Amino acid sequence: MPIAKLNYEKRKDPLWMIIISIVIGSILMVYPMAYEASGWRPSVMLMIMLFWILYQPVWCGVWFAFGMGLFVDLLLDAPFGLNALSFVFITFATRYFIRERRILTFGNSWVIAVIAIVTHIIFLWISQTIAGTHFSIARHWQPVLTSIVTWPLVYYCLHKWRI
Repeated sequence: MPIAKLNYEKRKDPLWMIIISIVIGSILMVYPMAYEASGWRPSVMLMIMLFWILYQPVWCGVWFAFGMGLFVDLLLDAPFGLNALSFVFITFATRYFIRERRILTFGNSWVIAVIAIVTHIIFLWISQTIAGTHFSIARHWQPVLTSIVTWPLVYYCLHKWRI
């Protein structure tokens, strides 16, 4: 009896796509826009980090989130470590709540993204209030809405690199 050949599907190596998505996300974060439209700019780097945390947990973990957060701090001239701490907190919470799930559907990931985006803004509000910096919620609701609406676009652009 011949031994049946096992057809293993070749796994896609996501390293280059991770790097390319970070470069494109950083360009979108700092690309000059009209003043009226710049308030509606979504949190692209947060969504990219969240996608890779959800769908490539072997490649992207807490250190990836920390590095992305520091990179966002440098891009946006934010207090160094503020976004890094928020991204790490979101990564820990996300990993904790999805540890039992084996299959993440698009709807599940969208709900997780909405919770993460709102958590990020609340974390920024609390930390900047503690630091004595003026933080206007009225100015930050627009990126929350656009981030929630653009999550399907991020998912659609990167979904073929899921595990």
